Amino acid sequence: MTPSGPDPEVAVEAADRAEDAAERAEASAAHVEDVAAAVVAGVPDGDDDFGEPGEPFEKRNPFYLGFVGALGALLAWWLFEAIVGIGSVLMLVVVALFLAAGLNPSVELLERRGLRRSWACTVVILAALGAVALFVVAIVPVITDQVTKLTDNVPGWLDQLQANKKVQELDDEYDVISKIQDYVANGDFVSGLFGGALGFGLRVLSVLFNAFIVFVLTLYFLASLETTKNAIYRLAPASRRDRVTKLGDRVIRNIGGYVSGAFIVALCAGLTSLVFLFVIGLGEYAVALAFVVALLDVIPMIGATIGAVVVTAIAFATDVQAGVACIVFYVIYQQVENYVIYPRVMKKSVDVPGAVTVIAALVGTALLGIVGALLAIPTAAAMLLVMREVVVKRQDTR
Repeated sequence: MTPSGPDPEVAVEAADRAEDAAERAEASAAHVEDVAAAVVAGVPDGDDDFGEPGEPFEKRNPFYLGFVGALGALLAWWLFEAIVGIGSVLMLVVVALFLAAGLNPSVELLERRGLRRSWACTVVILAALGAVALFVVAIVPVITDQVTKLTDNVPGWLDQLQANKKVQELDDEYDVISKIQDYVANGDFVSGLFGGALGFGLRVLSVLFNAFIVFVLTLYFLASLETTKNAIYRLAPASRRDRVTKLGDRVIRNIGGYVSGAFIVALCAGLTSLVFLFVIGLGEYAVALAFVVALLDVIPMIGATIGAVVVTAIAFATDVQAGVACIVFYVIYQQVENYVIYPRVMKKSVDVPGAVTVIAALVGTALLGIVGALLAIPTAAAMLLVMREVVVKRQDTR
């Protein structure tokens, strides 16, 4: 018995389904090609058609330049305000770095004598703190004693003024003498100098807090000075790192030389003041006041003036003639120190010309006060070094 063949109706139906599938595949392929062509041409398909894109934005357009420039100005102003806001903190950091670099030669000297750096840093810091403590011990009792004497003597001086007829007329009309006597006797003029007891206390706390911060930062920078230097030097390109390292080490040595030179100048001021105070009859306070003058004289240009004011005020409280002698002596000595001793010492210590030393100290004092005066000479030395080793040599090769 032979097998029967396929059903004709089933075969026709299968052929129709295959034909429909082929047509759908062909239509789908055509659609895909259209979409791909549209994407390549940048024309969205269907509802996503938003038109042809425009020309790129012209960067020279005034609006573009003004907008970007305004954003840059606002960013620069924000950075400036941020720096100003943390200016006091940055100043403490700069002072601590300066002190660490200045004390580093002493630490290296102790290291060469066999001490470990940690112990050498401790010894140097303790010595510096001891000098500050001696300053306080020297000046506070003297000032307290002289203020007490001044308070006790002022009423007597006012009584002597009453012998003057003109003063008597003014006193009869305005009662000036009695008001001054009550003001001095109550001690209000002393507290008024500092804005009252509360203001004086707040100032003392602020000074102590800043001093503590500087002390901690100085100790940290001094102990890790080599690590800090190497980390900063590694920021320079490898091709220039050796030169940057040598220049940086030279700047730090200049700061150490400046501190040594300032110590020599201060020693001259202290010894000169000691001899002068013994000569005019202030031997009771000569050692203490000479030490105060020497310590304050570390501040260039204005340090001697501050010390002179302290000594002269105490001299006037003791004897008027001694006060006048102090004025004459310190006016002459400050001119000699500022324009003879200081420039010559600093020229040998940090290799800065005398005229540059004076100008830098004046500019630093005008900009940042006492801190600016302290930083002025090392900064001038660093700028001169960079000018000689970088700018001038680059100009010579052209």
